[in-house]
Amino acid sequence: MHDILFPHSKVRETQLQLIQDIKEALEKREHILIHAPTGIGKTAAALAPALAVAKKENKTVFFLTNRHTQHKIVLETVEKIKQRHSTRLKVADFIGKKWMCLQSGVADLSAAEFSEYCTSLVERKDCEFYSNLKEKGKVSSSAKSVLKILETDTNDVEKVKEVCKVKKVCPYEITAMHAQSSDIIIADYFHIFNENVRNNLLGKIGKDLTKAIIIIDEAHNLPARIRDLLTISISSFSLEAARKECESLGYKEIAETVKEIGLALEDLSKKLGLDKNEVLIKKGEWGDKIEKIGNKDQLVGDLDFVGEQTLELKQKSFTKTLAEFLNTWGGEDEGFARILQRTYRKERPQYTLTYRCLDPAPLLKKIASQAMIIGISGTLKPAKMYADLLGINAVIKEYKDPFPKKNRLSIVVPKTTTKYSMRNTKMYQEIGQLTSQIIKEIHGNCAVFFPSYQIRDDVYQELTKHCHRTMLLEQQGMTKEEKEELIEKFKGYRKIGAVLLGSNAGSYAEGIDLPGDLLKGVLIVGLPLGKPDLETEQLIKYYDKRFKKGWEYGYTVPAITKTIQAAGRCIRSKKDKGVVVFIDERYAWQNYLKYLPKEWNITISKYPEVRIKRFFSEISGLPADAGNLKQDQ
Repeated sequence: MHDILFPHSKVRETQLQLIQDIKEALEKREHILIHAPTGIGKTAAALAPALAVAKKENKTVFFLTNRHTQHKIVLETVEKIKQRHSTRLKVADFIGKKWMCLQSGVADLSAAEFSEYCTSLVERKDCEFYSNLKEKGKVSSSAKSVLKILETDTNDVEKVKEVCKVKKVCPYEITAMHAQSSDIIIADYFHIFNENVRNNLLGKIGKDLTKAIIIIDEAHNLPARIRDLLTISISSFSLEAARKECESLGYKEIAETVKEIGLALEDLSKKLGLDKNEVLIKKGEWGDKIEKIGNKDQLVGDLDFVGEQTLELKQKSFTKTLAEFLNTWGGEDEGFARILQRTYRKERPQYTLTYRCLDPAPLLKKIASQAMIIGISGTLKPAKMYADLLGINAVIKEYKDPFPKKNRLSIVVPKTTTKYSMRNTKMYQEIGQLTSQIIKEIHGNCAVFFPSYQIRDDVYQELTKHCHRTMLLEQQGMTKEEKEELIEKFKGYRKIGAVLLGSNAGSYAEGIDLPGDLLKGVLIVGLPLGKPDLETEQLIKYYDKRFKKGWEYGYTVPAITKTIQAAGRCIRSKKDKGVVVFIDERYAWQNYLKYLPKEWNITISKYPEVRIKRFFSEISGLPADAGNLKQDQ
């Protein structure tokens, strides 16, 4: 351990094993996938050996995470390493370029739209923040003064933005300058797994994947994130917007062409009929319609031309996106699905055509053939599944939950269900009554997560009749500031207890950290297993063909992983004590129960209130007054 830059004076036993396993894998040039529950100290245990090997082999450590809160944890860990070992470590902190931008009005743009807008501003020399970076071809005095601050301190991206705003220079470009000599680069998944972004970033900072060690935080998210990055779509709405763009610039012929493409999409929608809202489309069914309108390459060229001009006037271009879609549509068949969907916008039918990626493996294999990969998560189980999905040969390690078992009570209550065929008013009433009874026995704040916001709202109506605590609702589309404000409000109720109601699909189910007495119970209502849509059906079919495990890989495990992530909000440190309750009869079925952590010692009970009352009596050191414990049925 003498060469390991560990940030703390003591290392836990499990943490030591994790450090040794990572170091051994890196020295053997092996990738490693790690299931390590909360409490092991994953960030420090991954950074310490990665930095040791990186320093020895002159490599750069990339720490990829999709959570802004994790950026701060990494920065704090690096600062502790610097202080404890009196060593110089330079760290560059990247988030999405759009979120680093100081231009007004960019928050509403998609990533692709922002990229085009940024490029257009720079080429026209209309961005003062970019222009101020150089003076007569050399780094400006303003840029140098910011770089000096970054050299001296460990700064997060918000501090960098503050300094850059004063000096009127671009935060992204300044961070890229700083990253050229950085030992650690904190970034999002797309900085490495989006080919255009990766090539641009690595080119700017002078780094090479062959000299990189990539730590992937919350690696269970990676397959879905890569699939999303490699997916593209157009819609009736975007085509109409593209047509208007062309008309506004006076390109009536191209506008007519876009109108024809819109009519072609409407004509394609006949495949849906009246009884279906989504259908698979063959490559030629759309490709042939486009060829009848005009030569594809010529169309793409014309649309690109209009898109570039649009971006000189506006921040986004639907025409540019259409050009990219037409260019991509003729891609691979294997590992992709082409899907047409119908939705309704202000009661009018809207059609969306998507080229959907099903297989993340080819992209990750490309990255893994150059860089060393450390994938780590508290829910990377079964780890073999993730190795299969990501398509890499990796050492697989699983570690047990380090927290005292007596501090957590985990119960499955097999009395209700949110199974699709059983969803009705009566069931929601039963769930509301049962949930309120459980909440009543939990001494402190509770979080309740549902399969969807719709089910949450349906149960909420019943819950308000029986639960008299303050209830706070997570809403779809909340801004970062709104989320933080709601959590701070929730924390304020820790002594008397409030109830936070969210969705397994929301950010709170995975992204909040409420240690100590801030959260005493988590209730998971139902399994987030809806009726499989066409994309899910294609995933199941594809994974069945590849691995003979279609339902497990494409449907069951992703849903269980969401519930485990949500349940994990409860116990965040060895001193935390709390209750986790799974409210759905299916959790008692072996084909679902087997995926829940064995170390949680889960009890199946139809009388959870009695057990919860006894649990809180025992941890508070007071005599249990729960009476005789009823027999579970």
